[in-house]
Amino acid sequence: MKKFEAVDYFNINNLLSDEEKLVQESIRTFVDAEVIPIIEDCYQDAKFPFRLIPKLAELGVFGMTLPAKYGCAGMNNLAYGLVNQELERGDSGLRSFLSVQSSLVMYPIFAFGSEEQKMKYLPKLASAEIIGCFGLTEPDYGSNPGGLITKAEKVDGGYILNGAKMWITNGTIADIAIVWAKLDGVIKGFIVEKDFKGFSAPEMKGKHSLRASITSELIFEDVFVPEENLLPESDGLKSPLLCLNQARYSIAWGVTGSMMACYNSALEYSKSRIQFDKPIASYQLTQNKLVNMLTEITKTQLLNIQLAKLKDAGEVKHTQISLAKRNNVEKALDIARASREILGANGISSEYPIMRHANNLESVKTYEGTHEMHTLIIGEDITGFSAF
Repeated sequence: MKKFEAVDYFNINNLLSDEEKLVQESIRTFVDAEVIPIIEDCYQDAKFPFRLIPKLAELGVFGMTLPAKYGCAGMNNLAYGLVNQELERGDSGLRSFLSVQSSLVMYPIFAFGSEEQKMKYLPKLASAEIIGCFGLTEPDYGSNPGGLITKAEKVDGGYILNGAKMWITNGTIADIAIVWAKLDGVIKGFIVEKDFKGFSAPEMKGKHSLRASITSELIFEDVFVPEENLLPESDGLKSPLLCLNQARYSIAWGVTGSMMACYNSALEYSKSRIQFDKPIASYQLTQNKLVNMLTEITKTQLLNIQLAKLKDAGEVKHTQISLAKRNNVEKALDIARASREILGANGISSEYPIMRHANNLESVKTYEGTHEMHTLIIGEDITGFSAF
């Protein structure tokens, strides 16, 4: 197998520390050796490559920005971004798993949980001894999560949960779920364990996208949640939205990996595909497509680097994360489609990764805030007027 050649037209690697370079190279090597050889079959068979998760845990990627006292790597957000980029070069499903485990499960426990909850769950999540999922989206409430109707009622010793969640990554295999419900009209977070009576997580089938990922419903029928499983610092819609900010950051980096996979495939193919007695890479229209791809990849790389630096400095705005997620996913889809055009009919073949990435990116464009919602988030920020 040919070694992946990094897409780095502006010598962005020079902006990385030695430690960050080492992280990127280790995950890049993992993806080449462990992910690429199996991921097309996983996608075709609609099977999540679960056997890769312990190996990723050994690499220390889960919750890697959290403190070492919780079994985590304590690294910066730039290193974490590079991990997301390399994993999504393999497949969006793997990056989604990382994003959910780290940003949507470990982060809320770290940010809103008690010290007892942190010590109980975070080390096991970091080692992938347990798997988590995040329950916010409901059948009738996606872009308007504040309208959620899952309800928590206070009873002796805890709470009773009733409701349902939908489009939940990892739900069926999760040991715990971070569930958002209204308690006396205020959104609160709860840690729901898989064996709680009345809780079920059936897998959703029939997907044309993210097929190498597990997507589930979460159903709560008079589920008793002990008092100690309430996230005590969670308070209102801003709490789950802070979690989504973490996940959107992961996406902004991750889709750059999808861009690289599609661009490299199209570039190599165009050099070897002969039409009218010469490679199609020698034609102006093909070169125009390739140059546009490379330009957009370079722009997203620079955008991500600055975003990471702002995040590490504690200065990042949620609107900046929205801009990066919105831009990068849209450009990744443009690149996937242009790459498919260069490959012609071969572009839809499982011999090449392009159509798989294109299908996955259709979901990535919608989840963690649709393109339109991020447009309105940024629009309100720059005009001062809400268009929601």
